[in-house]
Amino acid sequence: QVQLVESGGGLVQAGGSLRLSCEASGRTFRYHAVGWFRQAPGKEREFVAAISESSGSTVYDDSVKGRFTISRDNAKNTVALQMDSLKPEDTAVYYCGASLLAPVQSIRVVAGINSWGKGTLVTVSS
Repeated sequence: QVQLVESGGGLVQAGGSLRLSCEASGRTFRYHAVGWFRQAPGKEREFVAAISESSGSTVYDDSVKGRFTISRDNAKNTVALQMDSLKPEDTAVYYCGASLLAPVQSIRVVAGINSWGKGTLVTVSS
């Protein structure tokens, strides 16, 4: 398993932008599909976006499509989530998750993730 650490969260006004980063340890990270999830207070963890090992495929939840962009740099063992046009309903703890050799569609659910980070808090004020 890889170890994942998220960073980049913070407080931003509605309409603003934030860039989250997920840094991984281990030489096998490049073989992991990676997803971003979020969990708002009192709600279940939900899928946001995912990217395949080679960056050849990305998927997004409809709620963030056109506003968020996921990317990765395997040379640096990082995956980024660029979040633009943020809304108050985007407020949540954002988690990075990864699964070895997994089809990107399979990690759209929590059960498809093998390794999790501890999360970073994003707060969007109205």
